[in-house]
Amino acid sequence: MTTSFFAMMHRLKFIQRWGLMRNTESENVQEHSHEVAIIAHALAILRKNKFSEGRICPDPDYVAVLALYHDASEILTGDMPSPIKYHNDPMQNTYKAIEEEASKKLLRMLPDELQALYEKYLIPADDEVTREALKLVKAADRFSACIKCLDELKVGNKEFISAYEDIKLRLMSLDLPEVRWFTDHALQAYSASLDELSAL
Repeated sequence: MTTSFFAMMHRLKFIQRWGLMRNTESENVQEHSHEVAIIAHALAILRKNKFSEGRICPDPDYVAVLALYHDASEILTGDMPSPIKYHNDPMQNTYKAIEEEASKKLLRMLPDELQALYEKYLIPADDEVTREALKLVKAADRFSACIKCLDELKVGNKEFISAYEDIKLRLMSLDLPEVRWFTDHALQAYSASLDELSAL
């Protein structure tokens, strides 16, 4: 069987983010997914190695792959701006169902023997470990949005001031120690220049 699944994943780079905002630099879903995977992996490592006591610690590699595929359905749906996607509960539930159907369609593009292996990434199970893994992906997704805002603010684009403040508040509302660690020890470095980063 010939599969179009991987070629479809390649097309994530054509889906642009931040469609309602004036951007100085465009961002696509492929690069966003890569950044989310790096940060989600770091958060999972932090939880497992620094903040594990009494908590479920999903495998960092599993969390990273979940993050890589967390927006895969947007190949078929496009990137829905957050103010629309989260406008109200009926809109949010409808869009969630559309995303799930898109993920199922992508899954069917794989050969039968691979579908069961990829299902846990495209249509994650509703179990305790996966729910915790998805919390870390959500946190990483918000960090990625925060970093995009910092990139824009660094070059003087005031369009992203209120977005940055809102996303930072939503990050802190997650109340996760690994999120606080990343905020305190890693986030501000994204505002630094290359020379400043080299000196750290």
